Parts: sequence; structure tokens; C-alpha cells
Amino acid sequence: MEPEVYEQWMMTSLITLLVGFMGFIVWDLAKKSKAGRFGSLILFFVLGLGIMAFVIKTVVIAYLES
Repeated sequence: MEPEVYEQWMMTSLITLLVGFMGFIVWDLAKKSKAGRFGSLILFFVLGLGIMAFVIKTVVIAYLES
């Protein structure tokens, strides 16, 4: 297997695991702080913005390289 292909697979899988773990952390934080529905929504919205920024960065880099 080419190193570039391995790096791409590992980057995708490890980022997915990291995002899942961050989702668990945010859920636990919302539960322990008794944030309620609105507070939990805000917490997950902010996490979603971070994920969206990572995806947009990946798309922009792919567009610029092609």
C-alpha cells in the first residue's frame, strides 16, 4: 500500500473517531451541567460548526489542487 493512500485512510478514520469522541464529551458536558435542550443544542451546534469548517477546508484544498 502506498504511504499516501495509508495516510489518507488513517486521517479519515482517526478524524471520524476524534469527532465521535468530542461528541461524547459534549454530550457528557451537557448532561453534567444540566444544560437542558437549548443548551445542548447550542453545544452541539458549535461542535458542528467546527466539523463543518474542517470539511470546508478539505473541499477548498481539493479544489485548489485540481
